[in-house]
Amino acid sequence: MSLTKTTVVDQITVQENGTVLYREVTRIMEDGNQISQTYNRSSLTPAQDLTGVPANVVAICNTAWTAEVVAAYQAAQAAAEAARNA
Repeated sequence: MSLTKTTVVDQITVQENGTVLYREVTRIMEDGNQISQTYNRSSLTPAQDLTGVPANVVAICNTAWTAEVVAAYQAAQAAAEAARNA
């Protein structure tokens, strides 16, 4: 009996505002047969620290987060904060 555990990113989505959503799936295999599967979802906002993020997700973030996208996201966040405090 051989148990193995693998974790891979199986979905990456970039939203209109630049937020990157990704899902990791963890599979437990016994002798080549899957006996368990769990999901973990995460989100990243433009210009967020990418330490510890899977390399393929970092590559998408670096492509999607242009200077214009980051500036627009930060402006939208500042406007939302100002509206909350008004």
